[in-house]
Amino acid sequence: MIKLLTIIGARPQIIKAAALSRAIKNKFQKAIQEVIVHTGQHYDENMSQVFFDELQIPSPDYNLNTGSGSHGKQTASMITGIEEILLKEKPNAIVLYGDTNSTLAGAIAASKIQVPVIHIEAGLRSYNKSMPEEINRIMCDHVSTLLFSPTKAGYENLLKEGFKSNNHAPYSFDNPKIYHCGDVMYDNSLHFSEVAEEKTTVLKHNNLKAGGFILATIHRNNNTDEPLRLNALFRALNAIATENKTKIVLPLHPRTAKLLPVNLDPELYTQVQANGYIQIIPPVSFLEIIALEKNASMVITDSGGVQKEAFFFQKPCIILRSETEWVELVECGSARITDADEIKIKEAYKHFSSAKSLNFPRLFGDGRAAEFICGEVLKYIN
Repeated sequence: MIKLLTIIGARPQIIKAAALSRAIKNKFQKAIQEVIVHTGQHYDENMSQVFFDELQIPSPDYNLNTGSGSHGKQTASMITGIEEILLKEKPNAIVLYGDTNSTLAGAIAASKIQVPVIHIEAGLRSYNKSMPEEINRIMCDHVSTLLFSPTKAGYENLLKEGFKSNNHAPYSFDNPKIYHCGDVMYDNSLHFSEVAEEKTTVLKHNNLKAGGFILATIHRNNNTDEPLRLNALFRALNAIATENKTKIVLPLHPRTAKLLPVNLDPELYTQVQANGYIQIIPPVSFLEIIALEKNASMVITDSGGVQKEAFFFQKPCIILRSETEWVELVECGSARITDADEIKIKEAYKHFSSAKSLNFPRLFGDGRAAEFICGEVLKYIN
Protein backbone atom coordinates (compact mmCIF):
# COMPACT_ATOMS: atom_id res chain seq x y z
CA MET A 1 0.00 0.00 0.00
CA ILE A 2 1.20 3.51 -0.81
CA LYS A 3 0.51 6.62 1.23
CA LEU A 4 -0.54 9.88 -0.45
CA LEU A 5 -0.57 13.21 1.37
CA THR A 6 -3.31 15.40 -0.13
CA ILE A 7 -3.02 19.18 0.36
CA ILE A 8 -6.15 21.32 0.24
CA GLY A 9 -6.73 24.85 1.42
CA ALA A 10 -9.36 26.63 -0.64
CA ARG A 11 -12.91 25.76 -1.59
CA PRO A 12 -12.13 24.61 -5.17
CA GLN A 13 -9.44 22.24 -3.92
CA ILE A 14 -11.77 20.69 -1.38
CA ILE A 15 -14.25 20.00 -4.17
CA LYS A 16 -11.59 18.56 -6.50
CA ALA A 17 -10.28 16.34 -3.71
CA ALA A 18 -13.73 14.77 -3.43
CA ALA A 19 -13.26 13.03 -6.78
CA LEU A 20 -9.93 11.45 -5.82
CA SER A 21 -11.13 10.50 -2.33
CA ARG A 22 -14.21 8.89 -3.85
CA ALA A 23 -12.10 6.90 -6.33
CA ILE A 24 -9.80 5.71 -3.56
CA LYS A 25 -12.76 4.66 -1.40
CA ASN A 26 -14.60 2.89 -4.21
CA LYS A 27 -11.79 1.29 -6.22
CA PHE A 28 -8.40 1.61 -4.50
CA GLN A 29 -9.07 1.30 -0.78
CA LYS A 30 -6.67 -1.63 -0.35
CA ALA A 31 -3.90 -0.04 -2.39
CA ILE A 32 -3.88 3.65 -1.43
CA GLN A 33 -3.96 5.35 1.97
CA GLU A 34 -4.85 9.04 1.83
CA VAL A 35 -3.78 11.53 4.50
CA ILE A 36 -5.55 14.88 4.11
CA VAL A 37 -3.96 18.17 5.17
CA HIS A 38 -6.14 21.28 5.26
CA THR A 39 -3.93 24.36 5.29
CA GLY A 40 -6.76 26.57 6.50
CA GLN A 41 -6.17 29.05 3.67
CA HIS A 42 -9.95 29.55 3.69
CA TYR A 43 -10.79 29.54 7.37
CA ASP A 44 -14.49 30.52 7.29
CA GLU A 45 -16.46 27.42 8.27
CA ASN A 46 -19.11 28.28 5.68
CA MET A 47 -16.42 28.27 2.99
CA SER A 48 -14.74 24.98 3.87
CA GLN A 49 -16.15 22.63 6.53
CA VAL A 50 -19.56 22.60 4.87
CA PHE A 51 -17.93 21.18 1.76
CA PHE A 52 -16.32 18.28 3.62
CA ASP A 53 -19.71 17.41 5.08
CA GLU A 54 -21.68 17.89 1.88
CA LEU A 55 -19.29 16.05 -0.43
CA GLN A 56 -18.60 13.28 2.10
CA ILE A 57 -14.86 13.87 2.06
CA PRO A 58 -13.02 12.36 5.02
CA SER A 59 -12.26 14.93 7.70
CA PRO A 60 -8.72 16.32 7.45
CA ASP A 61 -6.07 14.49 9.41
CA TYR A 62 -4.30 17.82 9.94
CA ASN A 63 -5.42 21.45 9.88
CA LEU A 64 -2.72 24.13 9.81
CA ASN A 65 -5.22 26.95 10.51
CA THR A 66 -3.13 29.33 8.42
CA GLY A 67 -5.86 31.88 7.73
CA SER A 68 -5.47 34.96 5.57
CA GLY A 69 -2.47 37.26 5.28
CA SER A 70 0.02 38.53 2.74
CA HIS A 71 1.17 36.04 0.09
CA GLY A 72 4.60 35.72 1.68
CA LYS A 73 3.39 35.32 5.25
CA GLN A 74 0.64 32.88 4.33
CA THR A 75 2.85 30.75 2.07
CA ALA A 76 5.75 30.66 4.54
CA SER A 77 3.48 29.48 7.33
CA MET A 78 2.10 26.70 5.15
CA ILE A 79 5.55 25.58 3.97
CA THR A 80 6.65 25.19 7.58
CA GLY A 81 3.56 23.20 8.57
CA ILE A 82 3.53 20.98 5.50
CA GLU A 83 7.23 20.15 5.83
CA GLU A 84 6.73 19.03 9.44
CA ILE A 85 3.86 16.74 8.40
CA LEU A 86 5.82 15.31 5.48
CA LEU A 87 8.71 14.43 7.78
CA LYS A 88 6.32 12.82 10.25
CA GLU A 89 4.07 10.91 7.81
CA LYS A 90 6.76 9.96 5.25
CA PRO A 91 4.28 9.65 2.34
CA ASN A 92 5.18 8.14 -1.00
CA ALA A 93 4.01 11.33 -2.71
CA ILE A 94 2.16 14.59 -2.16
CA VAL A 95 -1.00 15.40 -4.18
CA LEU A 96 -1.57 19.05 -5.12
CA TYR A 97 -4.48 20.67 -6.89
CA GLY A 98 -4.69 23.76 -9.05
CA ASP A 99 -2.91 27.00 -8.34
CA THR A 100 -3.43 28.43 -4.85
CA ASN A 101 -0.83 29.43 -2.26
CA SER A 102 -1.47 26.02 -0.68
CA THR A 103 -0.38 24.44 -3.98
CA LEU A 104 2.81 26.48 -4.08
CA ALA A 105 3.61 25.78 -0.43
CA GLY A 106 3.13 22.05 -0.89
CA ALA A 107 5.31 22.01 -4.01
CA ILE A 108 8.16 23.86 -2.31
CA ALA A 109 8.02 21.86 0.92
CA ALA A 110 7.89 18.48 -0.84
CA SER A 111 10.46 19.15 -3.54
CA LYS A 112 13.02 20.44 -1.03
CA ILE A 113 12.97 17.13 0.83
CA GLN A 114 12.62 14.93 -2.27
CA VAL A 115 8.99 13.85 -1.85
CA PRO A 116 7.46 13.27 -5.31
CA VAL A 117 4.83 15.82 -6.33
CA ILE A 118 1.64 14.83 -8.16
CA HIS A 119 -0.01 17.89 -9.71
CA ILE A 120 -3.63 17.63 -10.75
CA GLU A 121 -4.68 20.41 -13.18
CA ALA A 122 -1.16 20.72 -14.55
CA GLY A 123 -0.33 22.75 -17.64
CA LEU A 124 -3.03 25.38 -17.33
CA ARG A 125 -1.81 28.81 -18.37
CA SER A 126 -3.44 32.22 -18.58
CA TYR A 127 -0.13 33.77 -19.77
CA ASN A 128 -0.66 36.58 -17.32
CA LYS A 129 2.03 36.51 -14.64
CA SER A 130 0.45 39.40 -12.78
CA MET A 131 -1.98 36.76 -11.47
CA PRO A 132 -0.56 35.02 -8.37
CA GLU A 133 -2.25 31.82 -9.57
CA GLU A 134 -0.15 31.80 -12.75
CA ILE A 135 3.09 31.90 -10.74
CA ASN A 136 1.83 29.16 -8.42
CA ARG A 137 0.86 26.75 -11.20
CA ILE A 138 4.09 27.24 -13.15
CA MET A 139 6.27 26.73 -10.07
CA CYS A 140 4.34 23.62 -9.07
CA ASP A 141 4.51 22.04 -12.53
CA HIS A 142 8.28 22.44 -12.71
CA VAL A 143 8.96 20.45 -9.53
CA SER A 144 6.34 17.74 -10.20
CA THR A 145 6.96 14.09 -10.99
CA LEU A 146 3.52 13.18 -12.38
CA LEU A 147 1.56 15.96 -14.10
CA PHE A 148 -2.11 15.41 -14.96
CA SER A 149 -3.56 17.97 -17.36
CA PRO A 150 -7.34 18.10 -17.76
CA THR A 151 -7.17 19.42 -21.33
CA LYS A 152 -5.24 18.97 -24.55
CA ALA A 153 -4.27 22.65 -24.45
CA GLY A 154 -2.77 22.18 -20.98
CA TYR A 155 -0.78 19.17 -22.18
CA GLU A 156 0.53 21.19 -25.14
CA ASN A 157 1.51 24.04 -22.83
CA LEU A 158 3.74 21.62 -20.93
CA LEU A 159 5.37 20.50 -24.18
CA LYS A 160 6.06 24.15 -25.06
CA GLU A 161 7.80 24.61 -21.71
CA GLY A 162 10.19 21.73 -22.32
CA PHE A 163 8.38 18.75 -20.81
CA LYS A 164 8.76 15.60 -22.91
CA SER A 165 6.03 13.20 -23.97
CA ASN A 166 8.37 10.21 -24.31
CA ASN A 167 10.16 10.02 -20.94
CA HIS A 168 10.50 6.54 -19.47
CA ALA A 169 10.18 5.30 -15.89
CA PRO A 170 11.45 5.65 -13.24
CA TYR A 171 9.97 9.14 -13.05
CA SER A 172 11.18 12.05 -10.95
CA PHE A 173 11.05 15.83 -11.04
CA ASP A 174 14.09 15.64 -13.31
CA ASN A 175 12.34 13.05 -15.49
CA PRO A 176 8.60 13.77 -15.16
CA LYS A 177 5.64 12.11 -16.85
CA ILE A 178 2.86 14.23 -18.32
CA TYR A 179 -0.73 13.20 -19.07
CA HIS A 180 -3.85 14.50 -20.75
CA CYS A 181 -6.30 12.71 -18.50
CA GLY A 182 -9.62 14.57 -18.35
CA ASP A 183 -10.97 16.73 -15.56
CA VAL A 184 -11.78 15.60 -12.02
CA MET A 185 -14.33 18.42 -11.86
CA TYR A 186 -16.21 16.80 -14.73
CA ASP A 187 -16.21 13.60 -12.65
CA ASN A 188 -17.74 15.59 -9.80
CA SER A 189 -20.32 17.40 -11.90
CA LEU A 190 -21.63 14.13 -13.30
CA HIS A 191 -21.67 12.52 -9.87
CA PHE A 192 -23.28 15.38 -7.98
CA SER A 193 -25.71 16.85 -10.51
CA GLU A 194 -28.51 14.45 -9.63
CA VAL A 195 -27.68 14.68 -5.93
CA ALA A 196 -27.96 18.46 -6.17
CA GLU A 197 -31.47 18.31 -7.61
CA GLU A 198 -32.61 15.97 -4.84
CA LYS A 199 -30.88 17.48 -1.82
CA THR A 200 -30.93 21.25 -2.36
CA THR A 201 -33.78 23.73 -2.02
CA VAL A 202 -31.89 26.74 -3.41
CA LEU A 203 -34.25 27.13 -6.38
CA LYS A 204 -37.41 26.85 -4.34
CA HIS A 205 -36.04 28.98 -1.50
CA ASN A 206 -35.19 31.81 -3.90
CA ASN A 207 -38.30 31.39 -6.08
CA LEU A 208 -36.28 30.49 -9.18
CA LYS A 209 -37.47 28.56 -12.21
CA ALA A 210 -35.31 26.48 -14.54
CA GLY A 211 -34.08 28.64 -17.40
CA GLY A 212 -35.58 31.75 -15.82
CA PHE A 213 -32.42 33.43 -14.50
CA ILE A 214 -28.77 34.23 -15.15
CA LEU A 215 -26.19 33.08 -12.60
CA ALA A 216 -23.42 35.61 -11.87
CA THR A 217 -20.39 35.21 -9.58
CA ILE A 218 -17.70 37.84 -8.82
CA HIS A 219 -14.89 37.15 -6.39
CA ARG A 220 -11.43 37.85 -7.87
CA ASN A 221 -9.44 40.53 -6.07
CA ASN A 222 -8.73 42.58 -9.18
CA ASN A 223 -12.49 42.84 -9.77
CA THR A 224 -13.66 43.41 -6.20
CA ASP A 225 -10.81 45.64 -4.97
CA GLU A 226 -10.57 48.00 -7.94
CA PRO A 227 -13.49 50.48 -7.93
CA LEU A 228 -13.32 51.18 -11.68
CA ARG A 229 -13.64 47.50 -12.53
CA LEU A 230 -16.29 46.75 -9.92
CA ASN A 231 -18.39 49.71 -11.09
CA ALA A 232 -18.12 48.59 -14.72
CA LEU A 233 -19.23 45.07 -13.81
CA PHE A 234 -22.23 46.19 -11.80
CA ARG A 235 -23.26 48.80 -14.37
CA ALA A 236 -23.35 45.99 -16.93
CA LEU A 237 -25.31 43.65 -14.65
CA ASN A 238 -27.72 46.42 -13.71
CA ALA A 239 -28.29 47.31 -17.37
CA ILE A 240 -28.77 43.71 -18.52
CA ALA A 241 -31.25 43.02 -15.73
CA THR A 242 -33.21 46.23 -16.23
CA GLU A 243 -33.27 46.52 -20.01
CA ASN A 244 -34.14 42.86 -20.59
CA LYS A 245 -36.28 42.29 -17.50
CA THR A 246 -33.99 39.33 -16.79
CA LYS A 247 -33.37 38.05 -13.30
CA ILE A 248 -29.71 37.83 -12.29
CA VAL A 249 -28.88 35.72 -9.24
CA LEU A 250 -25.63 36.71 -7.53
CA PRO A 251 -24.34 34.54 -4.66
CA LEU A 252 -21.99 36.99 -3.01
CA HIS A 253 -18.80 36.13 -1.17
CA PRO A 254 -18.81 37.91 2.24
CA ARG A 255 -15.70 39.85 1.29
CA THR A 256 -17.30 41.15 -1.90
CA ALA A 257 -20.49 42.05 -0.04
CA LYS A 258 -18.46 44.24 2.32
CA LEU A 259 -16.75 46.00 -0.58
CA LEU A 260 -19.88 46.90 -2.54
CA PRO A 261 -20.93 49.92 -0.44
CA VAL A 262 -17.27 51.03 -0.28
CA ASN A 263 -16.23 50.67 -3.93
CA LEU A 264 -19.45 51.23 -5.89
CA ASP A 265 -20.55 54.74 -6.77
CA PRO A 266 -23.35 55.65 -4.32
CA GLU A 267 -25.91 56.12 -7.08
CA LEU A 268 -25.09 52.77 -8.69
CA TYR A 269 -25.12 51.02 -5.31
CA THR A 270 -28.61 52.42 -4.66
CA GLN A 271 -29.78 51.30 -8.11
CA VAL A 272 -28.45 47.78 -7.61
CA GLN A 273 -30.09 47.49 -4.20
CA ALA A 274 -33.42 48.71 -5.61
CA ASN A 275 -33.30 46.56 -8.75
CA GLY A 276 -35.92 43.85 -8.42
CA TYR A 277 -34.25 41.84 -11.16
CA ILE A 278 -30.93 41.52 -9.29
CA GLN A 279 -31.17 38.96 -6.53
CA ILE A 280 -28.14 38.99 -4.21
CA ILE A 281 -28.01 35.88 -2.04
CA PRO A 282 -25.50 34.56 0.55
CA PRO A 283 -22.67 32.22 -0.50
CA VAL A 284 -23.96 28.85 -1.62
CA SER A 285 -22.67 25.32 -1.12
CA PHE A 286 -21.17 23.22 -3.90
CA LEU A 287 -24.39 21.29 -4.43
CA GLU A 288 -26.33 24.55 -4.53
CA ILE A 289 -24.00 26.14 -7.09
CA ILE A 290 -24.35 22.98 -9.19
CA ALA A 291 -28.15 23.30 -9.02
CA LEU A 292 -27.94 26.99 -9.99
CA GLU A 293 -25.56 26.32 -12.89
CA LYS A 294 -27.67 23.45 -14.16
CA ASN A 295 -30.85 25.54 -14.16
CA ALA A 296 -29.52 28.95 -15.28
CA SER A 297 -29.99 30.21 -18.81
CA MET A 298 -26.52 31.78 -18.86
CA VAL A 299 -23.51 32.23 -16.57
CA ILE A 300 -21.49 35.42 -15.97
CA THR A 301 -18.37 34.83 -13.87
CA ASP A 302 -14.72 35.54 -13.08
CA SER A 303 -14.28 32.04 -11.62
CA GLY A 304 -12.28 29.43 -13.51
CA GLY A 305 -14.24 26.59 -11.94
CA VAL A 306 -17.63 28.09 -12.69
CA GLN A 307 -16.59 28.65 -16.32
CA LYS A 308 -16.00 24.94 -16.69
CA GLU A 309 -19.11 23.89 -14.83
CA ALA A 310 -21.18 26.15 -17.09
CA PHE A 311 -19.69 24.23 -20.02
CA PHE A 312 -20.40 20.88 -18.39
CA PHE A 313 -24.09 21.84 -18.17
CA GLN A 314 -24.07 23.38 -21.67
CA LYS A 315 -24.66 26.98 -20.60
CA PRO A 316 -23.13 29.97 -22.42
CA CYS A 317 -20.62 31.82 -20.27
CA ILE A 318 -19.41 35.43 -20.10
CA ILE A 319 -15.92 35.58 -18.58
CA LEU A 320 -15.20 38.72 -16.54
CA ARG A 321 -11.43 38.49 -16.96
CA SER A 322 -8.89 39.52 -19.59
CA GLU A 323 -7.89 35.91 -20.20
CA THR A 324 -8.79 32.35 -19.28
CA GLU A 325 -6.92 29.13 -18.64
CA TRP A 326 -9.83 27.30 -20.30
CA VAL A 327 -9.14 28.58 -23.83
CA GLU A 328 -11.08 25.69 -25.36
CA LEU A 329 -14.36 27.16 -24.10
CA VAL A 330 -13.74 30.36 -26.02
CA GLU A 331 -12.43 28.56 -29.10
CA CYS A 332 -15.58 26.46 -29.44
CA GLY A 333 -17.79 29.53 -29.05
CA SER A 334 -19.57 28.62 -25.82
CA ALA A 335 -17.83 31.38 -23.83
CA ARG A 336 -16.69 34.95 -24.43
CA ILE A 337 -13.98 36.94 -22.64
CA THR A 338 -15.16 40.48 -21.86
CA ASP A 339 -12.95 41.55 -18.96
CA ALA A 340 -14.54 44.34 -16.90
CA ASP A 341 -15.77 46.10 -20.03
CA GLU A 342 -19.40 47.19 -19.73
CA ILE A 343 -19.98 47.35 -23.49
CA LYS A 344 -18.40 43.95 -24.18
CA ILE A 345 -20.40 42.32 -21.37
CA LYS A 346 -23.68 43.67 -22.77
CA GLU A 347 -22.67 42.63 -26.31
CA ALA A 348 -21.84 39.10 -25.11
CA TYR A 349 -25.20 38.88 -23.35
CA LYS A 350 -26.97 39.98 -26.54
CA HIS A 351 -25.02 37.44 -28.60
CA PHE A 352 -25.73 34.48 -26.34
CA SER A 353 -29.36 35.37 -25.64
CA SER A 354 -30.08 35.32 -29.39
CA ALA A 355 -27.84 32.39 -30.36
CA LYS A 356 -29.86 29.52 -31.82
CA SER A 357 -27.28 26.83 -31.12
CA LEU A 358 -23.93 26.56 -29.38
CA ASN A 359 -21.20 23.94 -29.54
CA PHE A 360 -20.25 21.96 -26.42
CA PRO A 361 -17.76 19.28 -27.59
CA ARG A 362 -16.49 16.59 -25.24
CA LEU A 363 -13.33 18.29 -24.00
CA PHE A 364 -12.95 17.10 -20.42
CA GLY A 365 -12.80 13.31 -20.56
CA ASP A 366 -15.24 10.55 -19.74
CA GLY A 367 -15.99 11.34 -16.10
CA ARG A 368 -13.41 8.84 -14.79
CA ALA A 369 -10.32 11.02 -14.57
CA ALA A 370 -9.82 10.36 -10.84
CA GLU A 371 -9.78 6.60 -11.37
CA PHE A 372 -7.24 6.99 -14.16
CA ILE A 373 -5.03 9.16 -11.94
CA CYS A 374 -5.10 6.62 -9.11
CA GLY A 375 -4.17 3.83 -11.51
CA GLU A 376 -1.19 5.74 -12.90
CA VAL A 377 -0.01 6.73 -9.42
CA LEU A 378 0.00 3.08 -8.39
CA LYS A 379 2.12 2.20 -11.44
CA TYR A 380 4.82 4.76 -10.91
CA ILE A 381 4.92 5.91 -7.26
CA ASN A 382 6.50 3.61 -4.70
